[in-house]
Amino acid sequence: MGEERIRSLGLSRRRLLQQVLGAGASAPFKLAKPADPAGSVVLTSEDNQFLEEVEKASFLFFWEQANPETGLVKDRCNVRASDKGGVASIAATGFGLTALCIGQQNGWVSARDARERAIASLHFLSKKMPTHRGFFYHWADLKTGERTWDSEVSSVDTAILLCGVLTCREHFRYAEITRMAYEIFNRIDWTWLSEDTSLLPHGWMPEVGFLPYRWDYYSEHMMMYLLGLGSSSHPLPVETWNAWKRTTFEYDGLRYIGSYAPLFIHQYSQAWFDFRGKRDRYADYFKNSVTATEVHRRFCIQLGKQFPHYSDDLWGITASDSQHGYVVWGGPPEIGPIDGTVVPSAAGGSLPFLPQATLRVLKHMKNRYGHEAWSRYGLVNAFNPIKKWYDTDVIAIDTGITLVMAENLRTGLVWNTFMKNPEAQRGFRRAGFTSF
Repeated sequence: MGEERIRSLGLSRRRLLQQVLGAGASAPFKLAKPADPAGSVVLTSEDNQFLEEVEKASFLFFWEQANPETGLVKDRCNVRASDKGGVASIAATGFGLTALCIGQQNGWVSARDARERAIASLHFLSKKMPTHRGFFYHWADLKTGERTWDSEVSSVDTAILLCGVLTCREHFRYAEITRMAYEIFNRIDWTWLSEDTSLLPHGWMPEVGFLPYRWDYYSEHMMMYLLGLGSSSHPLPVETWNAWKRTTFEYDGLRYIGSYAPLFIHQYSQAWFDFRGKRDRYADYFKNSVTATEVHRRFCIQLGKQFPHYSDDLWGITASDSQHGYVVWGGPPEIGPIDGTVVPSAAGGSLPFLPQATLRVLKHMKNRYGHEAWSRYGLVNAFNPIKKWYDTDVIAIDTGITLVMAENLRTGLVWNTFMKNPEAQRGFRRAGFTSF
C-alpha cells in the first residue's frame, strides 16, 4: 500500500507498526558494554565540519518549508522539482521549533528572526490550531491548520510537538514565548487519555472515538509518558510508566529491550530527553539504544551476503520511502520486504549512540552517492544504489532526527536546553529514575 493511500485513510506509520509488534516478558537485565557512545569520543575538526554541513542543510528544510505565518512545517518535500505540497505534520512542527533553537545558536539565522518565527508558531498553535483536549491532529493544512486526510488526534505526534515547544521556552527565555508555551502544554489533558487504561491510546478520531491501538510495548512513546508524568495540570498516574512491556531481544550475544519495529523507536524520545547516566528499575535506556544500534549495524552487515553493498561503510534501515512507496522495515528480526534500500536517518538519528560508526556511514553516503543522494536539504530520505533508485523527497521527521541528534553529539544543546524544563525533570522523577 503506497503512502498516499495510507494517508488518505487517516493512518499514521505508528499504526502500521501494530502489524509487526510482538509480545514478550518484561524483566531487568544487564546490558553489554557500549561501543563508542556520546561523551567517550572526541570529534575531529573534519567530523565537526561534516556534521555542521549536514545540520545546516537539514535546518534549511525547517526554515524554508515552514509557513512563516502559521509556523507549521511540511510533512515532506520533493527536492528534485518544484514542491507544491500543502500538508503539514504536527511532529514535523515539533522538530521545526527545535530547529529554530539550533539554527539561532549556530548563527544560521539571526536571534530576532528565530524568535519571531517561534512567536508566530506558538501563537498559531495556542490560539488558532484545532485541538481536542489539548491534543493536535496528526496532519493539517499548512496555511490554515485545519485537519487533513481525516487524520487522528495523535498522542505521540503531539508529544513530539510539545518537546519542540518546551525547547523553545527554555532556549529563548522570552516572556511571550514562555507564556504561550505554558498555555499549550498545560491544557493537554493527559488524564483523558488514561481515564480507563494505564496503556495510552495512539489517538482519537471524532468519527469513531479512541483508536483501538495502545502504546503497550517499548517504542518511541517514552517521551509521551514522561511528559504526561511531568504535567502539573493533568498528570498521568505513575503506574502508566510501569504498564508497558519491555521485551528483551538477543542477537549475536547482545541483549537489549526492543520491539518488532524499525530503528527510529530507539531514537525519538532520546532526541530531547537526556537518558545518559540515568536508569529506572528496568534499564539504562541510553545504553540500551547503544546496544540496539550496534545490533542493527551487525544485522545489516549480515544482510551483506544478500545485498553486497551493505557493509561497515553503508548500513541502516528504518521506516522510510522505498521504490514502491512507504515501508515499515528494519530488524532484527527482519521486518518488511528488505530490498537493499538504505535510509540515512537510521545512522543520522543514532549519532550519539555510535558516533564513529554512524559518521563513517553518513560520510560514505555523501562522498560516494552524493551526486544522486545529496540535496539542498541534505541526504534524501532513502536510496537503493543497486537498483539505482534515489528518493526525490526528504521527510521532515527523518531530516529532523538527524539534525537534532547531530547537534546533541556535537554540543548537547538540545539535551541541555530541554532538560532545564521542570516538566522533564518531574517526569523523570515520578517515573523513578535515579542518576549514577
